[in-house]
Amino acid sequence: MPPSPSPAPARASLRASTSADIEGYASLFGVEDQGRDIVMPGAFRASLAERGTASIRMLFQHDPTQPVGVWDEIREDVRGLYVRGHLIKGAARANEILTLLQGGALDGLSIGFRTRRAQRDHRTGRRRLFDIDLWEISIVTFPMLPGARVSAMKSTMAGTVTSRALKGTCRTHPARAL
Repeated sequence: MPPSPSPAPARASLRASTSADIEGYASLFGVEDQGRDIVMPGAFRASLAERGTASIRMLFQHDPTQPVGVWDEIREDVRGLYVRGHLIKGAARANEILTLLQGGALDGLSIGFRTRRAQRDHRTGRRRLFDIDLWEISIVTFPMLPGARVSAMKSTMAGTVTSRALKGTCRTHPARAL
């Protein structure tokens, strides 16, 4: 009996017609947020190893009743916590978020987590986070860390590809066949 075909190509072709990809930094290392927290390099390492990317939810405004997409890649690099994922088009809220991202009205990212290990400087009030149990990453209006932003997006819909880079312009051009 021949081996059964892999489901990956079917999903890939489905994604090609319903893709709304985003990427950016959900956290930046060594940068103080508005709550006086500073995430340190390596803080996400254990959580990502334990949970894996598939278990970290993409939400809207940290609302667990509003999942809007799937994170395809979450990793630490020298700058911070890099994320790349896709909105699930066809979900009403995801379509709304896509429109807001395309218009430049929405671009914040924010992490939902539980602190496992931190150290507070009682003199300054700053808290250094060394180990974070990451639960979710949300697309938000006002991130606690102003630099945590969607830096690029690409949407394939109705025969066009729309790409937007942070602080860039929105460009639309004919889609290419995959």
